[in-house]
Amino acid sequence: MDVLEPSSLLDEELYSRQLYVLGVAAMQRIQGAKVLLSGLRGLGAEVAKNLVLMGVGSLTLHDPHPTCWSDLASQLFLSEKDLGQSRAEASREFVAQLNRAVQVCVHTGAITEDLLLNFQVVVLTGSELKEQLRVGTFCHQYGIYFLVADTRGLVGQLFCDFGEDFTVQDPTEAEPLTATIQDISQGSPGILTLRETDNSNFCDGDLVTFSGIEGMVELNGCAPRPIHVREDGTLEIGDTMTFSRYQRGGAIIEVKRPKTVSHGDAEAVVCLARALGPLQRAQEETLEEQLDEALVRTVALSSAGDLSPMAAMLGAVAAQEVLKAISGKFMPLDQWLYFDALDCLPEAGEPLPSPEDCAPRCCRYDGQIAVFGAGFQEKLSHQHYFLVGTGAIGCELLKGFALVGLGAGGSGGVTVADMDHIERSNLSRQFLFRPKDIGRPKAEVAAEAARCMNPDLQVTPLTHPLGPTTEHIYGDSFFSRVDGVAAALDSFQARSYVAARCIHFLKPLLEAGTQGTWGSAAVFVPYVTKPYRAPTEAAASEDASYPVCTVRHFPSTVEHTLQWARDEFEGLFRLSAEAINCYQQAPTSLADMDGPQTLSLLQPVLGVLRVRPQTWRDCVVWAFGHWHLCFHDSIMELLRRFPPEKVLEDGTPFWSSPKQCPQPLKFDASQDMHLLYVLAAANLYGQMHGLPGSQDQTALRELLKLLPLPRPQHQAPIFTSDLELAQASAEFRPEQSKELNEALEVWSVGPPLKPLLFDKDNDSNFHVDFMVAAATLRAQNYGIPPATRAQSKRIVGRIVPAIATTTAAVAGLVGLELYKVVGEPRPLSAFRHSYLHLAENYLSRWVPGAPAIQTFHQLAWTCWDRLKVPAGHPERTLESLLAHLQEEHGLQVRMLLHGPALLYSTGWSPDKQAQRLPLRVTELVTQVTGWVPNSGQRVLVLELSCEGEEEDTTLPPVHYEL
Repeated sequence: MDVLEPSSLLDEELYSRQLYVLGVAAMQRIQGAKVLLSGLRGLGAEVAKNLVLMGVGSLTLHDPHPTCWSDLASQLFLSEKDLGQSRAEASREFVAQLNRAVQVCVHTGAITEDLLLNFQVVVLTGSELKEQLRVGTFCHQYGIYFLVADTRGLVGQLFCDFGEDFTVQDPTEAEPLTATIQDISQGSPGILTLRETDNSNFCDGDLVTFSGIEGMVELNGCAPRPIHVREDGTLEIGDTMTFSRYQRGGAIIEVKRPKTVSHGDAEAVVCLARALGPLQRAQEETLEEQLDEALVRTVALSSAGDLSPMAAMLGAVAAQEVLKAISGKFMPLDQWLYFDALDCLPEAGEPLPSPEDCAPRCCRYDGQIAVFGAGFQEKLSHQHYFLVGTGAIGCELLKGFALVGLGAGGSGGVTVADMDHIERSNLSRQFLFRPKDIGRPKAEVAAEAARCMNPDLQVTPLTHPLGPTTEHIYGDSFFSRVDGVAAALDSFQARSYVAARCIHFLKPLLEAGTQGTWGSAAVFVPYVTKPYRAPTEAAASEDASYPVCTVRHFPSTVEHTLQWARDEFEGLFRLSAEAINCYQQAPTSLADMDGPQTLSLLQPVLGVLRVRPQTWRDCVVWAFGHWHLCFHDSIMELLRRFPPEKVLEDGTPFWSSPKQCPQPLKFDASQDMHLLYVLAAANLYGQMHGLPGSQDQTALRELLKLLPLPRPQHQAPIFTSDLELAQASAEFRPEQSKELNEALEVWSVGPPLKPLLFDKDNDSNFHVDFMVAAATLRAQNYGIPPATRAQSKRIVGRIVPAIATTTAAVAGLVGLELYKVVGEPRPLSAFRHSYLHLAENYLSRWVPGAPAIQTFHQLAWTCWDRLKVPAGHPERTLESLLAHLQEEHGLQVRMLLHGPALLYSTGWSPDKQAQRLPLRVTELVTQVTGWVPNSGQRVLVLELSCEGEEEDTTLPPVHYEL
């Protein structure tokens, strides 16, 4: 993938998430592309939406046909007021609003050869075969990339012709392999040893280059070299005999190889099909025996309509293929794609909707009624769904809900919940939002946009987060009105919580997620499918943290340096300000404060100044001093305690892998990262103190020449393990108490400070500048290849690469499962989980697993089951509850819990058991846990374990009905 450095040609804030998928070079090619799109029914509208969101240079729309009722079930830009108008003309302004940087125009005439020569890519949707052959033949002849896409009800297809010698510059989405170098020998061949922390997957013949090497600098930025992987894992990298001696550091980087593919034109395909004529005639006698008449009838009946989920799915794939043609990024389709979702129809043997039920009604849902019937449409309109998250996938889902008419009548409705506010970086994927909406709540704006798309949609926005702290809002009363839940969330922790609520309330869950061009869509139905389970490794990585001492003193990876930089930002510019403000508002004795922690925050903030800053010069003096503390003084102190030659008791060198022996840096204002660190740190220090800053690098260089070298500053203690650190933090020596008092006296008077909250998406506030400079200098200390600015933002900001096509595709797949969930009860075989990778043309759909059945004595259950126990009037006691479980289910309860609180145990003394058995259940729970029922709460959940229970048995929860 291309290195993402600032480019004056790209709006990096707008396309930030997409740049991580495509890279700068591909995006620049996309921005210069001219595309012709003919056909603006639902599928064409989806292609247009995706291309404009992703920033093609210009898009010309062509569709002179008048808007009709059947268009409105899948065409997001059209409404009742457009009936009779040209689809292209009626859609143009709405398409243009998605991205004003894209030129969107309409061609009203015929598609002539002269017109075609103006474009790099031509896309036909909903066209006749004759037109496809004519345009396709011409485009193939003149090197114009050509695509044909179409959907008919639950069936769709896509054809691509990129010419006979199409070069794919970057075939895969994977980042180039990169590894950190431990050593390089001088020889023929030179032998490269990787650090033990790098488990590389280099293969024989891979092409590589190098960066950041000290000593053997001849390799840095060299032409790609082939490598040979030796049995011991070292790499032969070619002749290094005449190169300088390797000193330390550096990275080896894979160089991806382009691939060439060849496509035949549409006419050639048709000719091939015609050549099969004799074979067809030879089989005519047995054709009737081979023909699956039921399948043909099913396809014919389902091909009359126009469905939003199908348009979303095929439109996403088609738009991605357009980007592949323009950018040379990722492997294109092998010309043909066929996709159907006939599994949405009733099971074999079940009746299909009658022709009368599928007849047009002159309403906006005619395209959908043609497939599923008016009765099904009525059922859709009365559903009430809960959409959690209105980011990229959430916007796509809400659009789909509006188009299919989910909750658009009677007692139906859609409730959307999202606590976030709109940022500019959202606009390239979250298409319901516009620049004027920046800063507003996502849920509110998304609801307004959905109502504009379908005025009948009854949508309610909520801005409260969904979690354990808001179960009084999203509780029994709320979920009792909900028919199903759709989750569009970007963390596994949040997904798992929503899934747990769906299990608790027995609600079907539709769920989707993306990362780059990878996407998944899934459906979870009570009693039918397994429940949602987050991938173990992915869920664990969300909460991954590094040992504190590793980050502070012994980093070995770029992630360690970035975590250190982020910790520096938080400590210097947020936590310290919050501690000082807290002390000013309520001066506290040392006995009430976390002394070591507070001292560690305040000492660096005082730095060499020892007083509050008053001017920009003061801020520079502090930043200059802190540079020396971090990148020179602290390293010298570390080497004083652990010299490079230090050996452990067993004879092992202290500085052996993964520990990297650091080297102190010498400040040099002519080096960009040195200057950037001081500039950013001084500005942030000034912002925290309410002082004006400066961006004048020339003036800063002159000022730094006048400043004396800072005196060595107080060094924080060095610890080799987190346990040692924790033990030391528990102690607070008298001299530390004095230091803390002195530090607090500086801020005992004066205005409060402004804590700075890290903002990864603003490149003008010095937040990212500080983080990048700090991490890069730290990496230089330890000989670690630094991350680029873009990589640093992604890692520190935990940014998930994203692109509009993938979100649209998974939303379409979710929409197909919605049809099944809303319809009549369906067997497990009807449902599909889906997994796709648009970059490599991979799509898999499979039947979910059935829920596991557990047994204990005569009881059998799945995760969807619970033991319902009515509270009774008067309310039953604990003794009565235990007796009920014994009599009704044969369970001899050993322990009973509410959350982590133990309510009863047979291991208690008889006296303690006797005290609790007569208590009413709610009285007992309140007494033990302080529980107070939420308004409208209908169930109290209790967990139990029983005598004779196996260790791996999880008994169903007790739902104590209030």
